[in-house]
Order: sequence, then C-alpha cells, then structure tokens
Amino acid sequence: MVDHQRRDRITAEVDRWLNAVVLGLNLCPFARKPVDGGQVRVSVSTARGAEALLSDLLSELQHLDSQPPATTETTLLVIPDYLPDFLDFNQFLDLAEALLEQYGYAGVYQLATFHPHYQFAGTDAGDAENLTNRAPYPILHLLREASIEGALAGHPDPEGIPAANIRRVEALTPQQIRALFPYLDPAYCPPSR
Repeated sequence: MVDHQRRDRITAEVDRWLNAVVLGLNLCPFARKPVDGGQVRVSVSTARGAEALLSDLLSELQHLDSQPPATTETTLLVIPDYLPDFLDFNQFLDLAEALLEQYGYAGVYQLATFHPHYQFAGTDAGDAENLTNRAPYPILHLLREASIEGALAGHPDPEGIPAANIRRVEALTPQQIRALFPYLDPAYCPPSR
C-alpha cells in the first residue's frame, strides 16, 4: 500500500523529472501545453504484480475515457513497487498492449514508456541516448492518439525529434547528468563522443 506521504513524495519526484528533464531539456516539444494547463494526471500504482498493474492500467484508461482532453490530456501511471528490472518491464508491455486491444483502446490510446534503467534496442546501458527515457520510476504514459496525430501534424520536423533529443543528452556534462538524474547509479557516466 502506498501511504499518502509516500505517494506525495513519489508524485513530487515525477513532477521534478517532468519539469527538469522532459520540459527542461525539451525532450517532448508537445508536453509544455498540457503540463502548464494542469492536464497531466500523475497516478501512483500500488501494484506488486501483473494482475494488479493491469487493473490499475485499465482504471486509468477508463478515467481518460471519462474526461475531455481539456481536463485530462494524458496520464503518467507510476509504478514504484513493481518491475524494477527493465527486461521484466519490457515483457509486461506485451500484457499492457493486449489489454488495450481487449478493451477496444488500441488506436484510441498509446503507451509510451519510461524506466530508471531504460535501454533502447541496439544500445549499451551507458549510452547517453537512453537518458531520454530514464525516469525515477517505471512509468506507463497513456497518450491520446488523436492528440498525438494533431501535435505531429503541426510540428515542422517530427522525424527529427529523436535525433535532437539524443544530441541534447549527449551534450550534458557529468555534473548535469547527476543533477538531472539523481536516481541513476552514482558511477553512471555515458561515454564521451
């Protein structure tokens, strides 16, 4: 069970990451508007197993379904007590995607993912580009497909966003990395390019 004080601390850590990393480094050029508009819901899951987490995920999808985007544009489902291993987290995503299919949410909502040990395929754990998806906790980010399509249509270079993000994190000094990502292993330092 996540008590109120712990939930508030976890939410504050996620808010700091969202503001310092996602907005501060402009990793998502579409995030500023919903954050500034108070349209980002941060929900802390108490799950310690797959069944409970799937139940929480379904509840958050239903919550988004019941709210107009002007009220809740997107949800960050934070998982502090389950899936600390990135490979386990990645395997769970198959179950999460199956749940979206089962309940008719595929094509309506999309999952983006963040994890303290996030690692893109084909990279080494210490590669700087992994920082773009590293967060203080495992997170399932529920996005509205229609909003994504609208935002991408209005962006001058949507295909260039990942490369720009990689350049931003590669330019960080070790001190900046420690300040922005205090939850990483203290010995972590991506290789110089």
